[in-house]
Amino acid sequence: MELPKFVLADNTDYAEDIFIVHLDFPRFIINLNTDDVEFLESIEESEESEIEAEMEILIEEAGAFYDREMLRYGEGELE
Repeated sequence: MELPKFVLADNTDYAEDIFIVHLDFPRFIINLNTDDVEFLESIEESEESEIEAEMEILIEEAGAFYDREMLRYGEGELE
């Protein structure tokens, strides 16, 4: 099974929050309302600088993914 790069997550306990899960390495969850990021795996110290540079791009991509999904919901493409 091929997994998508991002998925949208929802939890009624956190009704105001918008979660995006990144399923490629590095796997993480970002709360788009607070920009908090939680990594789902350990990051090697040798990888930290590379991942730090990549995270800015991934966070922008997560926001763009969310915007695209909401646009599609609004246009009824996902019904």
